[in-house]
Amino acid sequence: MSQGYAIELYFDPALENQVLKAWNVLARRQISTQLIEIESRPHITLFSSQFIDPIKLESIIRNFAAKLESLPLSFSSIGTLPNDSNVLFLAPTPSTSLLQFQSQLCDALKKEGVEIGEEYRQDSWIPYCSVAQELPKSRMAEAFCVLRDLKLPVSGYATDIGLVEFSPVRELFSYVLGNTAET
Repeated sequence: MSQGYAIELYFDPALENQVLKAWNVLARRQISTQLIEIESRPHITLFSSQFIDPIKLESIIRNFAAKLESLPLSFSSIGTLPNDSNVLFLAPTPSTSLLQFQSQLCDALKKEGVEIGEEYRQDSWIPYCSVAQELPKSRMAEAFCVLRDLKLPVSGYATDIGLVEFSPVRELFSYVLGNTAET
C-alpha cells in the first residue's frame, strides 16, 4: 500500500552520476545503502503528500513541464535535517530560478485544489538531494567526512519532472522539461 506520492525533479546524466557516486561511496564504506536498495533515483523533492490523486497530477505536471526549460543546478554544500529521519544531503545553491520553479509548481497545484503542506510552502521549502536516509547517528560524522572528499560544487541541470509512489519507490510518470513527450 502506498504511503504517499512525491513530485521529483531529476537531473541530467552527468549530475545524476555525481550523486550516484556519493551513494556508492557510502555503500562501499557500509555507511548507508538504503537509497540504492529502494531503487530511488537522485532527485530534489518539490512536493509530497499522502492525499493526492496521481491521475489528476499527471495533466498538471505534463502542462507544467511543457512550459519550462531545463534548470541550472549546483550542489554546493552538505547538510542534514533536524529530525529523526537522519537524512544526509547535498544542497543546491538556492537560486532564484530553482525557488521560482518550485513556487510556480505549488501555485499550479493550488489552482487545481491540491493542498500544499507547510514544508513545501514558498517561505519554508528546503531544496535538497538525499545521499543517505536513516543514517545511524554513530556514523553521521564519518559520512560527512566521506562526502567532504567530493569535489563540490557539482553542477548540471534539472531536466525532468516526475511523480513517484512510495514505499517502495515506483515512478508513475515523468516528463522532460520543455517537451510534452513522456519519458
